[in-house]
Amino acid sequence: MVVTGASSGIGLAAAVNFACRGDQVVLVGRDPARLQAAAERVRETSGARPELFRADFAVLDDVRGLAERLRDAYDRIDVLANNAGAIALQPLTTVDGFELSIQANHLAPFLLTNLLADRVGRIVVTASGAHRFGALDPDDLNKPLRGYRPMGAYGTSKQANILFAAEAARRWPHIPTHSFHPGVVRTRFANDSPMVAFGMRFLPFRSPEKGAETLVWLANQDPARLVNGAYHYNRRPRRPYRKAADPRLAARLWEASATAVGIAG
Repeated sequence: MVVTGASSGIGLAAAVNFACRGDQVVLVGRDPARLQAAAERVRETSGARPELFRADFAVLDDVRGLAERLRDAYDRIDVLANNAGAIALQPLTTVDGFELSIQANHLAPFLLTNLLADRVGRIVVTASGAHRFGALDPDDLNKPLRGYRPMGAYGTSKQANILFAAEAARRWPHIPTHSFHPGVVRTRFANDSPMVAFGMRFLPFRSPEKGAETLVWLANQDPARLVNGAYHYNRRPRRPYRKAADPRLAARLWEASATAVGIAG
């Protein structure tokens, strides 16, 4: 089980659950100290010592290096949980030239998944109901930088998550692929942003453990009982907004993303 964004929140909660089930768990995170603290949490709770891989999804070369290291370490990855996520409160451009949210939340996991696809047994993507705020334009992935709104940029990246999962299921029908909405979860977003924390005061939020339930369920459910490529909430299929359910838009996004990260479409 490879879990990205595993240093805290939903990713850490899922990793603990997997480890307690007896799965071999690999934690991927950006900050070495927080990654080590997460490993201690997993070890203390489950008795198992997870493997740790550091990568910054705001740097595509880090993602390429991560994929190479994972390929060297494992012949088979039963589940790739693309859970890492970020919300940028101001317009930020990565070293690769992309708006931070679309790169960290979509382009980086898109690249990682493509580089590992021949070894992955199942893909689970942490999306969000915030996709309703998305305004994805595959011809201009940096469009959110103009007239920047944090939730607009974040929502666009989450729209991309759902479209990516659906398109992956069409292109790789042998790899069960699913996306899900974890609910409104209290995570480091609120800790890092007074604005987000203020907004969350008026929302019914859930614990990371509750938010991780659908991820864990999708990772363990019999694929024959699931619809490949579907979007889920509370362990049930849920129809996303139309903007995240258009197969033509999904195909365009895939091609644009492949070009952006420098791989074959």
